Amino acid sequence: MPDPKYNNTLVAKFINHLMKGGKKSVAQKALYGAFDILKKTTGDKDPLEIFDQAIKNASPLVEVKSRRIGGAHYQVPREVRGERRLTLAMRWLIQAARAKKGKPIAQKLAGELMDASKNTGVAVKKKQDVHRMADANKAFAHFGW
Repeated sequence: MPDPKYNNTLVAKFINHLMKGGKKSVAQKALYGAFDILKKTTGDKDPLEIFDQAIKNASPLVEVKSRRIGGAHYQVPREVRGERRLTLAMRWLIQAARAKKGKPIAQKLAGELMDASKNTGVAVKKKQDVHRMADANKAFAHFGW
């Protein structure tokens, strides 16, 4: 189901990820508040464009999975499927926003979405770390399943 304000399924999914303890209205207020902050700071730029760009920039293309082969554990790089890519991007954006201290969640979320849309920020750094780890372990790619 798309969310009521923007009629966007990705926004609805993000609200569900943001929600704690079944309090959907609190999560909606936080995200819509972040969108309002984004709209004020960027002028007339659509906050949905910034949101989509942030999700795209924080989405990993490859990840490593642990695989046991003959008593040794190898970090095997694997390509990330579409649904998991979205889930990881949302999870990293929310974790990065929650890790910041001293501001309301709407401001922290707006800041993290803005940073991610510019290819900076904690969530994008996490994606780059995962890519770097996969690149370092590409010698074990033939162990893939």
